[in-house]
Amino acid sequence: MTLTERILLDETRIPLKFAMRHLAGAVSVVTAGIGDERTGATVTTAHSLSVEPEVMVVSINLDSSTWAAISRHRHFCVNVLRADQMAIAERFAGRGGLKGSARYEGASWSALATGALALEDALAAVDCTVEDTIVRHSHALVLGSVRHVVSGEPGPALIYHHGAYGSS
Repeated sequence: MTLTERILLDETRIPLKFAMRHLAGAVSVVTAGIGDERTGATVTTAHSLSVEPEVMVVSINLDSSTWAAISRHRHFCVNVLRADQMAIAERFAGRGGLKGSARYEGASWSALATGALALEDALAAVDCTVEDTIVRHSHALVLGSVRHVVSGEPGPALIYHHGAYGSS
């Protein structure tokens, strides 16, 4: 197949998903909620929208508990994971069946300005209040006004590429 060829939808089940596996992404855990309503998700879709004003964007599945917590509490924290934090990524991706606040066990967390939790050893944690949401199809793009930023020690980032974790 050449790059100019287009795979017809009836020839494959999910052509966009297949193509996007070629795109390596930085792995982050998005946290949201308070108390027993805390939950979170592993994403490769977190990035800055602008630096003036400081705004983050994250894409969240509408069927997830994370979307429900973000909608209810109007906050979230993007935790950029280190290469050695794959186990945390796996927990927040739902591996092992953990849900909600149980995903936070086994790591150290601190509440930031909005009440969302920041992973203490993350490369960075960006605490946001919801500025706006754009709901389309299966996901919401959540725009967050940055309230607080924590920058950790430099090191290799955890990345996800072709269905596997790696490092930068």
